[in-house]
Amino acid sequence: MPETPSSPLAAAVDLARAAAEETAGDPGVVGEHLSATPEEAFDPLLGEALTHSFASTLPGYVGWYWAVTLARAVDEESITVDEVVLLPGEQALLAPAWVPWHERLRPGDLSVGDVLPSTEDDPRLVPSYTVDDDSAEDPEARAVASELGLGRERVMSREGRAGALARWTGGDFGPRSSMARHAPGPCGTCGFFLPLAGSLRSAAGACGNAYAPAADHVVTVDYGCGAHSQATLVAQDTTEVVTSARYDTSEYDVLTD
Repeated sequence: MPETPSSPLAAAVDLARAAAEETAGDPGVVGEHLSATPEEAFDPLLGEALTHSFASTLPGYVGWYWAVTLARAVDEESITVDEVVLLPGEQALLAPAWVPWHERLRPGDLSVGDVLPSTEDDPRLVPSYTVDDDSAEDPEARAVASELGLGRERVMSREGRAGALARWTGGDFGPRSSMARHAPGPCGTCGFFLPLAGSLRSAAGACGNAYAPAADHVVTVDYGCGAHSQATLVAQDTTEVVTSARYDTSEYDVLTD
């Protein structure tokens, strides 16, 4: 039943204010009375409860309010203070939602001496003995599983490998980079391309050309740069060097002695 201004709980504004001021420790941070709201979830067989709200003038808590819940048992005259809390209102300034540490980390955050443990339920990793579904795609992972405890306990799951490939594809050494779009040929046809093992062999590898922009980095097979092995120079005689490449090198600066 809704409370009326004449009901004992609704009329006990002074009691509620005194409770808020005692909890705050400073009467000056409890402002004007805002509302009196019945607690409908309270069991009417036990009695009744109502919450008084007071504006907060506490520095740093703009838009917050003091909520004081009063209660009265059935057939009782006395009113008790159940709870006093400081709550955020609709216009209150709130801190950002807490994010677990492993979700806050970004590539490059790990420094010397830091340890980044993986969780037991990390979807990127699976026990090595569960790779049966991937054995046809990743024979190396299956070989590890056969080591019976002498090798890695966990290997990358299909989800983990897909995530890694997605990062490489969308990165600086993927097919959508400016360098790749103007390359004379893809990495998959380059002699400096070192394919990865297992199921990723046909999708990515490492660049072994020390003079290439992707030197010592993982590249996708459809990445490419001007240091492609087929963009060669052919010596016509001992004194003259001309540009004669199997791929069009007209967009590149050719270095000669």
